Amino acid sequence: MSIRATIAGARSVVVKVGSSAITTVEGGLVTERIDALVDAFEARMQAGSDLVVVSSGAVGAGIAPLGLRKRPQDLATKQAAASVGQLALVEAWSVSFARYGRTVGQVLLTADDIARRAQHRNAQRTLDRLRALHAVPVVNENDTVATTELRFGDNDRLAALVAHLVGADALVLLSDVDGLYDGDPRKGGARLINQVDGPADLDGVIAGSGGALGTGGMASKLSAARLAADSGIPVLLAAATDASAALASATIGTAFVARPERMSARKFWVRHAADTNGSLHLDDGAVKAVLGHRRSLLAAGITAVDGRFYGGDVVELCAPDGSRIARGVVAYDASELAGMLGRSTAELSPELRRPVIHADDLVAH
Repeated sequence: MSIRATIAGARSVVVKVGSSAITTVEGGLVTERIDALVDAFEARMQAGSDLVVVSSGAVGAGIAPLGLRKRPQDLATKQAAASVGQLALVEAWSVSFARYGRTVGQVLLTADDIARRAQHRNAQRTLDRLRALHAVPVVNENDTVATTELRFGDNDRLAALVAHLVGADALVLLSDVDGLYDGDPRKGGARLINQVDGPADLDGVIAGSGGALGTGGMASKLSAARLAADSGIPVLLAAATDASAALASATIGTAFVARPERMSARKFWVRHAADTNGSLHLDDGAVKAVLGHRRSLLAAGITAVDGRFYGGDVVELCAPDGSRIARGVVAYDASELAGMLGRSTAELSPELRRPVIHADDLVAH
């Protein structure tokens, strides 16, 4: 089956809608655009798919009501705009879906909700339960409380994380661009890339940053598409104005081929979602064992410990030259590990003989 047929037939789909697709600086939310998108979403759901919407636009929707002339740059004003705009945004989605008798459930997340394992599971349960109750989850970053340190950076990355969180079969990124180009299409001469099978297809591609209303841009969409594809989820990047075709046949835009094997939820969390709280420096033998043979990490191969962390935290693993080679869930506190470095399992007390990081909790970069 072709990648586009796979996306078109996906049973569970996450759709991300960009700010520029549903808002303007002058007038805020454009309900006609939202209605057109919901028409396309409803058609896909009537065809048998579950749908989760990741919607940008809270800050954009709050600009006009607050009398602002452009997207604010300072955090406090962004949060104020989001607090006003989020009400209008979820109401607009609710009113539009109500035309089809659909109930909307709002889910606001911060990066911390995904990075911490307990909150990660809670978010997953909430989204799963909403879908089981036949409500349409509308997800957004909680801009009213998210600080610089707790932001996803853009809703494209959030959409990729949500797609894995709910076990989606496809991710569709809708914005004001109709696909991935090898240059800036506004300058002419750029070529639309029909399909991305792997990193080699992206050689020479120049991706820009966000526009007047959003924080994303082609760079963030490309990063999110690669993140999702790397975890086993195929991706379609298309224009919001072409939502019907994107969701019905997936014959437009740029398709990203997913890796053959789906990454487990735990390994995905370790690799892409979790914050790291320290690092372990390995000798050459440990690097070979971890990367070459997929073995568990033992204390004997660790030469140094950086940071303050506790058992169950995620840490970076570094080669002798300092390069980061992997991530893993550590079994010991930093203070415990300090006295274990370089010691063989036989030299340790019985309660300290389990691996520092088990192979099942270890993901290479």
